Amino acid sequence: MDLTTPLTYIKGVGPARAAMLGAKGLVTVEDLLGYVPFRYEDRSNVKTIAQLAPGEMATVIAEVRAAKLSGFRRRNLGLFEARFTDASRAILVGKWFHGGYLANVLGDGMKVALYGKVEFDSYAGDLTMLHPEFEILSGDDDDGEASLHVGRLVPIYEAVSKLTTRVLRVLTHRVFESLPPEEDFLPQYLRDRLKMPDRWTAIRQTHFPPPDTDLRLLNAFRSPAQFRLIFEEFFWLECGVALKRSKARTLPGIAFELNDRVREQIKAMLPFKPTDAQKRVLREIAEDMKEPRPMNRLLQGDVGSGKTIVAAEAAVIAIENGYQVAILAPTEILATQHGLYFKQILSKLGYVTLLLTGSFTGREKAQLKKLVAEGLAHVVIGTHALLEKDVEFKRLGLAIVDEQHRFGVLQRLGLVQKGVHPDVLVMTATPIPRTLAMTLYGDLDVSIIDQLPPGRKPIKTKHYTADRIEQAYSFLKSQIDEGRQAYVVYPVIEESETQAVKAAQKMYEHLSQEVFPQIPVGLMHGRLGADEKEAVMQRFKDGAIQILVSTTVIEVGVDVPNATVMVVEQAERFGLAQMHQLRGRVGRGAAQSYCILVTEKMNDAARERIRTLVESTDGFYISEMDLKLRGPGEFFGTKQSGLPSLRVANILRDGEILDVARRDAVDFIAHPPSEAELRRAVGYIRDHWQRRYGLVTVG
Repeated sequence: MDLTTPLTYIKGVGPARAAMLGAKGLVTVEDLLGYVPFRYEDRSNVKTIAQLAPGEMATVIAEVRAAKLSGFRRRNLGLFEARFTDASRAILVGKWFHGGYLANVLGDGMKVALYGKVEFDSYAGDLTMLHPEFEILSGDDDDGEASLHVGRLVPIYEAVSKLTTRVLRVLTHRVFESLPPEEDFLPQYLRDRLKMPDRWTAIRQTHFPPPDTDLRLLNAFRSPAQFRLIFEEFFWLECGVALKRSKARTLPGIAFELNDRVREQIKAMLPFKPTDAQKRVLREIAEDMKEPRPMNRLLQGDVGSGKTIVAAEAAVIAIENGYQVAILAPTEILATQHGLYFKQILSKLGYVTLLLTGSFTGREKAQLKKLVAEGLAHVVIGTHALLEKDVEFKRLGLAIVDEQHRFGVLQRLGLVQKGVHPDVLVMTATPIPRTLAMTLYGDLDVSIIDQLPPGRKPIKTKHYTADRIEQAYSFLKSQIDEGRQAYVVYPVIEESETQAVKAAQKMYEHLSQEVFPQIPVGLMHGRLGADEKEAVMQRFKDGAIQILVSTTVIEVGVDVPNATVMVVEQAERFGLAQMHQLRGRVGRGAAQSYCILVTEKMNDAARERIRTLVESTDGFYISEMDLKLRGPGEFFGTKQSGLPSLRVANILRDGEILDVARRDAVDFIAHPPSEAELRRAVGYIRDHWQRRYGLVTVG
């Protein structure tokens, strides 16, 4: 057996279990060893029931004598009680509130390990444990494996489908029984300096800690063994990023010329005077584009800071040098908005802007692709449709990827391969916490627009529950009476846009006929054709529509300085980043603007999101909170686009280890102990970490 052995070769893993493990991404022995416990219990205090004393935490191995469910049977919320006994003949009662489900789990005669706090029930005269942790011991175990679950520091795994923590413990133990120790590739000088155990010891002790390990350190993921595995994951990731970065520096690229004509064209296009931050960022981008190697730059900026206009300036540089520009957006809605915006500002320079999305007919797509291939389109904006094989550019010089975190690394690469080492500008309006930005985008140079256009006031955010909606409406009316405009937005839950369109339609009728019959109300949603959307937006910009009812179509890129109120209905259904984006649609003029969050039913997480928005307008603080509330996986969308699949390390919990690992990795790649050591490391990253980190261009 070695690390690449499929799990089906482990005793106890048949086809059904292999399928459950596979669904979780656990296919090989190495995958299983990377599935580490998420917490640990000290079950070393094993006693017979007769030896138990009230007040202590203890483990007993006992048999179920009788079990019953009492109370609200109908709703399965009752109290579940089981009486246990062992060789000492004494009785222990386990009690679980809301334990109806246990009636199908614990039955007479079962052998169980119980772990919990012992109490004395003076009313019944019994020793009890309230909500003890329990594990059923009869079944899969060989006699020798019973000791894995009690009498020691016990690892607790997250269940995989129907496979319990106990089954995972047994399977992991069987792997250790038959797997020889593997070679350690981490440089020896680092292991010595940081006093880390070798890799094999670290893996073994993370799964089955020695008896003298400090339980608090284990549960904080700071035992020496866990530190080693966390450090190692970050170290190889950062080495890969550093290699990718240094390789990108050596590729031949396009050296764009920055002459007077380019500068004149940029000036002619600009609809307003740029801020100092925008000028600084454009200078950084322009300097990069002049270099004869590909630009790889991340442009971060809070909502409303004017990233799109900077991207348009970069596009002018490429077009004036005889190249085409591709702009990749994650959704059709966003692509359409960019299409409107770029067309509006670039058409006065005589440039042709095209939109290419999945909803065009085959015939329309074929015509558009022909224009792109012949070089007749200067700027091509699209969704994933741009990545299709048959989309060919005549001379792609600049690739712009918007909302980069919604795309995977491979998709970014797919677009870049449509040209010969074009310059790449990736943009995000979701300000990414520093630790994450450096990990996800360590191969990119970062530019940040950290200044809003002059004269803008921070937006005031208010929260109303649905039963106080009249107050929100009367405030909205007072703003309209002052000559302002407003948005009322409904949540689009991606899978069911039809429902959101219906809700918006209904609301539009309600607002225009009953609440504000004297005020012109407009309706905007994703099902309208591009021309209709453009017409509605134009009427709103011109002031012919004063209240625009919309689905989240207007999340990004809409700029109406006279709009000062954003009402977000059912705000509890939106994520933090999305609400922050929507709020950024107002506050674009000199007048004070407001965001009104209207909620119906809220859970604790929704309450926390609303509180964060009412308290702060700082995008970086909001994204830190978003990351804390949702965790890294969710923060980047379910596919974890571009987010490396870390097994043991956690970017939120282990930020300080990440910093140490990054410094050591950059230093190791820049000054390796020897050429042979560097070659060995590159080979190791290519063979073991490439697939998981998406470090496509390493080695």
